[in-house]
Amino acid sequence: MRDISILGSTGSIGVQALEVIAANPNQFRVVALAAGGSNIPRLVEQVRAFGVKVVGVEGNGALLREALPGVNVIDGKGAAAQVAAIPVDVMLNAITGSLGLGPTLNALGVGNKVALANKESLVAGGDLVLRAAKPGQLIPVDSEHSALAQALRAGTKNEVSKLILTASGGPFRNRNDLSDVTIEEALAHPTWNMGPVVTINSATLVNKGLEIIEAHYLFDIPYSKIDAVIHPQSIIHSMVEFHDGSVIAQASPPSMKLPIALALSWPDRTVGAIPPIDWSTAHTWGFAPIDNAKFPAIDLARRCGEIGGAMPAIFNAANEEAVAAFLKGQIKFTEIIEIVDAVLQHLAAEAPATLSDIADVSAIEEDARASANQNIKMRGN
Repeated sequence: MRDISILGSTGSIGVQALEVIAANPNQFRVVALAAGGSNIPRLVEQVRAFGVKVVGVEGNGALLREALPGVNVIDGKGAAAQVAAIPVDVMLNAITGSLGLGPTLNALGVGNKVALANKESLVAGGDLVLRAAKPGQLIPVDSEHSALAQALRAGTKNEVSKLILTASGGPFRNRNDLSDVTIEEALAHPTWNMGPVVTINSATLVNKGLEIIEAHYLFDIPYSKIDAVIHPQSIIHSMVEFHDGSVIAQASPPSMKLPIALALSWPDRTVGAIPPIDWSTAHTWGFAPIDNAKFPAIDLARRCGEIGGAMPAIFNAANEEAVAAFLKGQIKFTEIIEIVDAVLQHLAAEAPATLSDIADVSAIEEDARASANQNIKMRGN
């Protein structure tokens, strides 16, 4: 029996994680949950269903206390970080955005294994996370990195020639003119059902750029050996190329329940996590190179990763502000990456080459957000 805590329990990953746990009651036990507080009814239902004794919420703590007498409610801005520090076997960090960095560091600090669905922890503070993590303490949850972790079992690190991340290509892989993309079109992902920020990041392919940075930190592979390709069917989640020319791929239907279940039980597998591929029907799986001119986010993210220091944190923070502005109708879809690029150029000269602690990350993110918002106002769409 593994004790589990979940941050971001009312979001897509958190909900699916609880479904995996509910299907395997003899394997997992929920000790604590945390959420932002925007969906109190769902959080109350989760706490009651799993008999959770500790719950963290950023907002609406009074409502939660009223609904859950006898439950230890931690509220306020640092609630998730406090829940993360509760000793458990596995802490699943499914918070969206760089707010997940502090909880990740707290969980590592008390010796918890961290099932990491919050890629921004590594993008914004990868060096800090690696300094805090002991071998085997970080477990990937993103389907791409879970696939890489599985494929890497086929050989030694010295035998790896390349990591190959797959991307669905989002809703615009076959559309040349992106100047008039609407919010509704950008949110209509052809394969995955995700939150709005991740969905927009998938449409711009920023998500794939962030995943390249994440892969670098998770697997200690240089950026020159990490690539990405378009795979519209989202069946092969990533591949590892070995120096003898062999390529090992992990394939499964596009469901996050498999990588979630694997992360919670790592290195073991959970029986029946998802239905397997139906081999009684015909399948056609396609691959294509990414059009970097149409989707410049990947090259931009790679350059930030190669420079290191504060640059990935600036990239991520500027993108978060630009995506928020697009979702409010303040900028065009194509301006998201334009703004990120402009912020990087503006702050590059003063960007620290190293980040000493989370305060450094917060300070550079604050500068990046301010620069991004100034840029957004100047555009005045």
